[in-house]
Amino acid sequence: MGKGNKPDPPSLQKYGVPFYSAAWVPFKEVRSKLQPLDPHKSGDKDEDSGKETSPPGAQQEIADQYYLVFAGGGGEGRSGIPNAIVLSHFDFASNSLSAQPAVKLGLGSDLPYRMAVHPGGEGLICALPKSCRFFNWDEAKDNDAHKLDIKESLKVLTQLEDIGQQLALAFNNDGSVLAVGGEDGYLRVFKWPSMEIILNEAEAHASLKHLCFSPDGKFLVSLGSRGPGRVWNMTSSTVVASLSKDNDEVFASCSFSQSSDKTQVLYIAAITGKGGNIQTWDTSSWKRIGSKNISRDSVSSFSVSPDGKFLAMGTVQGDVLIINSISMQVQTVVRKAHLGMVTALAFSHDSRALVSASMDSSARVTPVEEIKSGGLSLWIILFVILLAIVVYFMKKGLLPFLG
Repeated sequence: MGKGNKPDPPSLQKYGVPFYSAAWVPFKEVRSKLQPLDPHKSGDKDEDSGKETSPPGAQQEIADQYYLVFAGGGGEGRSGIPNAIVLSHFDFASNSLSAQPAVKLGLGSDLPYRMAVHPGGEGLICALPKSCRFFNWDEAKDNDAHKLDIKESLKVLTQLEDIGQQLALAFNNDGSVLAVGGEDGYLRVFKWPSMEIILNEAEAHASLKHLCFSPDGKFLVSLGSRGPGRVWNMTSSTVVASLSKDNDEVFASCSFSQSSDKTQVLYIAAITGKGGNIQTWDTSSWKRIGSKNISRDSVSSFSVSPDGKFLAMGTVQGDVLIINSISMQVQTVVRKAHLGMVTALAFSHDSRALVSASMDSSARVTPVEEIKSGGLSLWIILFVILLAIVVYFMKKGLLPFLG
């Protein structure tokens, strides 16, 4: 990036805002909550539900729309760097991000340091310096075309007013629960959208850094600035396990994954003396069952693909790595994907692409390609095994005719 006269690829854009959060917009769910694009051309009504349905072509067009949302800024100072939520469009056919933001919503002196997008298309929540604020998806008319927009919601999150800087926000998979973790170590969990309190723990950690829900919503994992991670049972609202770490480890981020047989696994990205490390934890015993050093540089962001096949790591040096979750081998490396540290990573909902964002105000989309072992590779492996067997028997003198 930025080397010599080589131009940046169209999948990399700078939007003038240092980014701390990035996510893919659940566009299909968002569209279902907004009005039809043209009320005079709306689809037929479903006979069973009575709801209007879009024609098959329109449904496919909606499914193929990919929008991304970013949040960040320069903070409260007079640096001239805006604090904003930025909406961008990605085109798979040309592998390109829109050169200009589709939407850039300024937030004045309030820096949106963390962000969580509601999976059901209701909107998104941002952690500002003192409070959390909710934003709704909207439509803007531009030359007779309707485009996705975003606006501040009339919904005031009273329970999240004047609670200080929150460093972690997370919805569970169906969007029915919201977890919020503060710089002061306070953990709050609410039912959504009623904001009825489920868990209220003032001393969950010294300072809370990251939160993630299990796919079934039964558990919540919290990571702090020091000490072990904690596993919370959402039914009993109690701690059920402690995730211990070695002396040279710092837990940076976590995420669950679920295989086709519904087996759940917890991944934790950690900073160690050897660099960036990914750990695998069993979700029955809550014991560490695997650990792999991935990068010599410290990990600054982490993500797991929705289909569970890939992991992604961003580093403080601006590199982006995509890892096969079965072999734990790095299959894609984008060196210097960004000039600054990678602050956020997120896989698309269909696991086809990975977005990365940085404090250098850049956003980048990297296609995800599944590398399969072909027949030739299998024959090479069999040949090597056969050769090893032949050499062994030759040394034993059991194959004199080959000597």
